[in-house]
Amino acid sequence: MATIEVQRPATAGPTRNAAVVLAGPGGAGKTTFGALLAPRIGVPFLDLDHEFTARFGDISHFLEHHGYEAYAARNVQLFIDTVAPGRSIGVIALSSGFMTYSPNVHPSYKGVRRAIIESPCTAILLPSFDVEVCVAETVRRQIQRPFGRSAEREEEVIRHRFGLYRALAVPQVETMRNSDDVVEDLLALANRASAMAQR
Repeated sequence: MATIEVQRPATAGPTRNAAVVLAGPGGAGKTTFGALLAPRIGVPFLDLDHEFTARFGDISHFLEHHGYEAYAARNVQLFIDTVAPGRSIGVIALSSGFMTYSPNVHPSYKGVRRAIIESPCTAILLPSFDVEVCVAETVRRQIQRPFGRSAEREEEVIRHRFGLYRALAVPQVETMRNSDDVVEDLLALANRASAMAQR
């Protein structure tokens, strides 16, 4: 079984000042592997969910009081603010649904999403490229978290998002394997992106 797939044109440009952008469903390992990767390339790490919580409070509470669309819009603006020129962000882990938001959720979302996809610095993390394995592992990981969603709801979410993530033309990395191997794959992607940016 393949552990990494690359489907990206070699001419893509960088996503502003983020060295690596990690996207994918909840439980894919974005935070874990982002935190492991950042010191390997000597840059800071930022988790967008943690940044959201620090600025606006608990995500579940925000969703309950403002709804998903308001959360998504605020999250897009937070990403824009986070990668603004002058801020030193090396590795950033996106929120699980970030790449699957409604196109009109924020005036800048289409452009932001396109820039993320076109950047050689972006990778999609998935527990497995096999949908059933991915669903089972995602649900197992997610129900251990304090989000309060049921196993049925978690399965519904990952089944909806799996195909959306697999369809993105960016490098994709399986994370249900030795963590050192995953980090090495991400390090190779970061090094290739850095070499492209220096051309």
